[in-house]
Amino acid sequence: MRQLKKKIANFLIGKKGFVAPLTDAADISRLIYSLSPIKTSKDLIRLGPDGDGGYLVPDDLVGVEACFSPGVNLVSDFEKACADRGMQVFLADKSVDSPAVLHQNFQFTKKYIGAFNDNDFMTIDSWVSGSLINKECDLILQIDIEGYEYEVFLSCSEKLMSRFRIIVAEFHDLDQLWNRPFYLMASRVFEKINKTHACVHIHPNNYYGVYKKFDIEMPKLAEFTFLRNDRIESFEYEKNFPHPLDRDNTKNKTIVLPNSWLRK
Repeated sequence: MRQLKKKIANFLIGKKGFVAPLTDAADISRLIYSLSPIKTSKDLIRLGPDGDGGYLVPDDLVGVEACFSPGVNLVSDFEKACADRGMQVFLADKSVDSPAVLHQNFQFTKKYIGAFNDNDFMTIDSWVSGSLINKECDLILQIDIEGYEYEVFLSCSEKLMSRFRIIVAEFHDLDQLWNRPFYLMASRVFEKINKTHACVHIHPNNYYGVYKKFDIEMPKLAEFTFLRNDRIESFEYEKNFPHPLDRDNTKNKTIVLPNSWLRK
């Protein structure tokens, strides 16, 4: 058996693969259970386009003074919707020279957001603390940074986490939760978010498909919306998906949030 495992490992290395411990299905189920979306007294509204770059958020924006949005790419309509509501909007992305659209409330920084500060990266704490806003005001975080979101959340201070009234985050490579080392890191991210926020919506991005293992269906890429716990008056689990305001990200087959993600 040992020789067989070694041969398999060598074969995978030759194919630029690797061997990793498998996450227990019970651990995956517990993580999914902790992220089951809740229904609050605040209706969800859509900010941004009817397609990629548009997100559902609770209609609880009064008093939010600023939006921080790392990852600009080619669409900035969500950020424009926030700016049109009077928010200061801070955008950051090293890969582009400016946002896709312009607005007088936009402030753009040509850097990536990550776990440390250098010529190319800055931490989210240093970014927010260096902005010209009320140091105690509520904020929105909208983050889509191609997998770097995990290190950003892990390195974010608890004080700053508590300032985000709403968090919209696209989480990548969710099928890799079956990879035990990845699970150990990613699950800590979700545990950290759950300390201060509750998931109120999940929209699978249909750019990629769904990975199924042991009867657990896992969207490979999904957009999560979280609302801070002190803004939630009562908890009731949402059972109806997709939401009427959900829109496909691409022309690929529509993906509906699997039933295994919903509380019975």
